[in-house]
Amino acid sequence: MKNRCMVCKGALFPSSLARYRNMPRAAQHLPDTARKDKGVSIDVYQCRYCGLVQLPMRPVSYYKQVIRSAGFSEEMRHFRKDQFRQFVTRYALRHKKIVEIGCGRGEYLSVMRGECKDSRGIEHAAGAVQACRAAGLCVTKGFVDKESYRIPGAPFEAFTMFNFLEHLPDPNAVLRGIYNNLTAEAVGIIEVPNFDLTIDQEIFIDFSTEHLVYFTQRTLTHVIERNGFEVVDLRAIWHDHILSAVVRKRTPVVLDDFKTREIFLQGAMANYLRKCRARRVAVWGAGHQSFTLLALLNLKASVAYVVDSAAFKQGKFTPVTHLPIVAPGTLYDDPVDAVIVMASSYSDEVIGILKRQYRHIEHIAVLRGSDLEIIR
Repeated sequence: MKNRCMVCKGALFPSSLARYRNMPRAAQHLPDTARKDKGVSIDVYQCRYCGLVQLPMRPVSYYKQVIRSAGFSEEMRHFRKDQFRQFVTRYALRHKKIVEIGCGRGEYLSVMRGECKDSRGIEHAAGAVQACRAAGLCVTKGFVDKESYRIPGAPFEAFTMFNFLEHLPDPNAVLRGIYNNLTAEAVGIIEVPNFDLTIDQEIFIDFSTEHLVYFTQRTLTHVIERNGFEVVDLRAIWHDHILSAVVRKRTPVVLDDFKTREIFLQGAMANYLRKCRARRVAVWGAGHQSFTLLALLNLKASVAYVVDSAAFKQGKFTPVTHLPIVAPGTLYDDPVDAVIVMASSYSDEVIGILKRQYRHIEHIAVLRGSDLEIIR
């Protein structure tokens, strides 16, 4: 869908950001002899919803391959060695399994193997796979193109993917496929060219048919987080030309202690009502939290009515517990001994009203989160 975002599937802005004519068809697999070839047109678009800049066009024929000429640079080799050592040390990966997604001819994988013995790779190009194996590297021929893809040796405790995501027509499928080949607490490194730098320095020659997507820090975070990962660290590296994200596989929020807090609050409520010897009690606040608490803690027998200043709620009844919802003036007309304030962010305002206008009420308490605070 040319008018839809590759990541969020939202609509692109109708007008292109930039238009280039007579552009090179490819930057790899260069011809051996001089010959005439026709250039291609490139139109740069942006998603109006997630902000991702992209080229809504077919990928080059070799987009599944990783071709890494810069990997032979000695400066880069030393840089990667330091980076991998810190990564392996920080996450205790030396004796764990790590996989590089799109490992090319093993330029980086050979460096990683010096830090993590069980380092493996997956690469689409058969020639590159053969070269890796000839160098003694453990590399599988393949390409992660869907959520159900199974990488031999999975699950892995960590992964890396260097300057590969920007080539892919379906970044979501690849990232979710990676996610499903990892252990529950796995970590990884994802790197892409830094489009923030392109914008800041107005590098108008940075567009290429090989790069379908152009990530800023914000849009890279978006695509990572929508596909099951959390960004632990994100920064510009290598003379600011690369965005490097350390990511962690998202784990469920732990709510195991919620039941404990419920039991604790139920006990606190019972103790408060017993100590103040209140014969009649009212709750101030007809919101969802008070409705839930009244139902969960089975407070119907202890509460006479619920007070709320919103006129449209007055004359109604609380769900499940069916307590009458009344106007504040009822505290004069039908007095109670104690009021428990459950008005969330309005609680302090309500306490002030009780102290000024309803001084005959002997006992006041307020719900603060999941704690009961005694005012008097």
